[in-house]
Amino acid sequence: MKSLMCNFFDEYKDESSYMKDRVSKEFIKNRVLPISGVEELQSVQKMMSKVLMGSTALLIDGLSDVFILNTKKGKTRNVEEPVSEGSVRGPRVGFTEVLSDNTALLRLHGENEGLSLMKFHVGERAKKELVVAFMKEIADPELVEEVKKRIQKINIDNVPDSGYVEQLIEDNYLSPFPQVQSTERPDKVIAALMEGRVAILLDGTPFALIVPVTFSMMMQSPEDYYERWIPGTLIRLLRFGTAIISLFAPALYISFISFHPGLIPTKLAISIIGGREGVPFPAIIEGLFMEIAIEILREAGLRLPKPIGSAMGIVGGLIIGQAAVSAGIVSPIMVIVVAATAISSFALSHYSTAIPLRILRFVAMFSAAIFGLYGVILFFLFICSHIARLKSFGVPYASPAVLYQFSDWKDFMVRMPIQMMKRRPKMLNLKDSVRKGSEEE
Repeated sequence: MKSLMCNFFDEYKDESSYMKDRVSKEFIKNRVLPISGVEELQSVQKMMSKVLMGSTALLIDGLSDVFILNTKKGKTRNVEEPVSEGSVRGPRVGFTEVLSDNTALLRLHGENEGLSLMKFHVGERAKKELVVAFMKEIADPELVEEVKKRIQKINIDNVPDSGYVEQLIEDNYLSPFPQVQSTERPDKVIAALMEGRVAILLDGTPFALIVPVTFSMMMQSPEDYYERWIPGTLIRLLRFGTAIISLFAPALYISFISFHPGLIPTKLAISIIGGREGVPFPAIIEGLFMEIAIEILREAGLRLPKPIGSAMGIVGGLIIGQAAVSAGIVSPIMVIVVAATAISSFALSHYSTAIPLRILRFVAMFSAAIFGLYGVILFFLFICSHIARLKSFGVPYASPAVLYQFSDWKDFMVRMPIQMMKRRPKMLNLKDSVRKGSEEE
């Protein structure tokens, strides 16, 4: 039996030999410091950075190196269910604001020795730790190197949230569409890593970033894969439909009412005209009034406490809609169209996807008010052209629609059975494109 207490002189013949070796780095690290995670530094700037991040610096006379002790401690939030991404089926675990907890969650859910973590520090004045995660046996080395280069180019005083990183590393900052996906769910990050993508985690935020992404990924949810393929496919198709309704429903109504009433069935046209009787404003003013009112209610509901916010969104929408119809400011059909648009935007699986559609909806409405149905068609073609040109870390944003690779189409608008998805996305140029256990005989 060996005592756990440090008895320094047991290993030395006399006190002189002990005094000769007592200031060695190895002796201090292995016998004196009762803590793991000891780091040696020689740079004063790096030492100050570590101290400001919560570590302790130990300086010993006679040694040129500084020992950095991992003594970070503070009030942290427990692992809870993600707030922004509800789960019908699957793990109810979300990331926290502590980076070490988040990397532990990745290893817990991933359980793969191929998971690699690269550490960086971002922020010139207030440094924060950042981790790039990828599967070294799967991910494209060029993709990993590109992510590394973009992170090293970040030159800003402070990075309080992963949203800063997202904006500083995306390909086209002028595009309304997100080219980096954010998520609070570890299972979603692990699934992306297993496909050969790269994840970015920042200390101080529960949102991880996934690159590269495509537009079709924004319409997907982990529940699509946890359910059987038929209901998963139908729900995914429903999301694509709600995205179209959210973007074009008010614009189509304005174009039909203002320019092309002859395209509306006779009985429906008579009903709409009867509802609009006494309304003093054109359709575009009606639509703008209701859409702006809904956006105000939506933002107010997000900022208020949860019970009050949800009640305000529902009751406020009903009251404003009913009051506007009673006052003759808007027609009942416009209230129905705007309500259907708002509900459709809520059905989208990602908040970051709904935001550009909400913005572009107003552009579509103005196009319809000026050029009618032709304006809506031209706007649709412009959006398609922009998405086709957009890239995320070298991967076409419209993939796999612009790439004729049948294996990638198995997980596009239709989610085929898992037994048929034997290969990882070819668009990513992976080192290992075959899913283990799926090799064809």
